[in-house]
Amino acid sequence: MSSEEKRTWISAVVGVVVPVVYLAIVLSKVLGTDVARIAYVGPMLTAIGVGIGASIVLTIVAAITSPKDAGRTDERDREVNRRGEYVGFHVMSIAALVPLALAMAKVEHFWIAHALYLAFILAALASAAAKIVAYRRGW
Repeated sequence: MSSEEKRTWISAVVGVVVPVVYLAIVLSKVLGTDVARIAYVGPMLTAIGVGIGASIVLTIVAAITSPKDAGRTDERDREVNRRGEYVGFHVMSIAALVPLALAMAKVEHFWIAHALYLAFILAALASAAAKIVAYRRGW
C-alpha cells in the first residue's frame, strides 16, 4: 500500500470517527433544549482541530512505520488524488446549497453551522471513498 493510500485511509477513518463523537456530544445536549441555547461552537471547533491534528499525527506515524514509502508519489497517486479531490469538490458544491438555503430562510445558526459541517464531512468522505476505490479497483 502506497503512502498516499495510507493517508487516504487515515483521512477516511478520522472523517468518520471525529464527527460521530462530536455528534454524540451535541445530541446529548439537544433533547429538551432550545438549539439556540446549546453551546456548540467550542465543541465544533474542537472537533475540527482534533480531526486535523489526528490526521497529521497518524500520517506521521504511518510514515515512521514504513519510512521506505514515505513521501513517494508517482503518476498514479497524483491522478487518483486529482480525481478524488474532483469528486469531493462536486459533493461540497452541491452540499453547500443546504446551509445557503438555511441562511436565506433565517434558520437558527445552530442548524446552518451543522449543515455546513456536514457538507465538509460528506465532501471529505466522498473524496476519500473515490480515492480508495481508485486504488483498489482502478478507474
